[in-house]
Amino acid sequence: MRENKILLTDCPDDKGLISKITNICYKHQLNIIHNNEFVDFETKHFFMRTELEGIFNDETLLADLTFSLPAGTNCQLISTKRKRIVILVTKEAHCLGDILMKNYYGGLDVEIAAVIGNHDTLRNLVERFDIPFHGISHEGLTRVEHDKLLAEKIDQYAPDYIVLAKYMRVLNPEFVARYPNRVINIHHSFLPAFIGARPYHQAYERGVKIIGATAHFINNELDQGPIIMQNVINVDHTYSADAMMRAGRDVEKTVLTKALDLALQDRIFVYKNKTIIL
Repeated sequence: MRENKILLTDCPDDKGLISKITNICYKHQLNIIHNNEFVDFETKHFFMRTELEGIFNDETLLADLTFSLPAGTNCQLISTKRKRIVILVTKEAHCLGDILMKNYYGGLDVEIAAVIGNHDTLRNLVERFDIPFHGISHEGLTRVEHDKLLAEKIDQYAPDYIVLAKYMRVLNPEFVARYPNRVINIHHSFLPAFIGARPYHQAYERGVKIIGATAHFINNELDQGPIIMQNVINVDHTYSADAMMRAGRDVEKTVLTKALDLALQDRIFVYKNKTIIL
């Protein structure tokens, strides 16, 4: 049966890599629909994203690529099927609401399998879209205990990605290790500036002239995971910290949905705590 898949390749740079990869695809009678490549000349590393169509023998194709390309090559062959996400929330509705609405009218092509909150504040909003909402309170639990309950519920839905839509808790290292480069967070500042809590108040105290938002994969360093998408807006001395916060919400929701869309299209390579977007 003919189908569409995406081949993600990254490896040490070498001569003729594009030719080698495309010739192997031709050998397997696969049609190349679209292709993008990038070389990081500082690290001498090659990245290529190839949209393919045809009849696939995944094991043989990947074996041929591994044999023909340099040592240290990473190849992934990914189905273009609609992906599933689970969203984690606390009390703020703007990022969650933007994802729900864009998914409802087709602006995002994703299955929202469930929303999980450590408060019940957003339950009614989620259930209006006929999406399951699970409340898992953190009260009386250690961080490890709470995150274990979260992971157990998340795994019931087997999502491709987990989205932190203003989820205001730091996740423990065991949780992070369970989902490498699969948890997308929105941070309400233009990282690396104003890491941690109350970034708008930090920005106000410094008298900044721009504020922004950053979507990134989480790691075990607070707000220091690989950055996927950022944007900023202008502010001035007339903005209070609360006014900055209100203005920043529009940036946050836009940045998060754009980053999620890139992930859903398999356009993100993670390399040395940075992302390459193709």
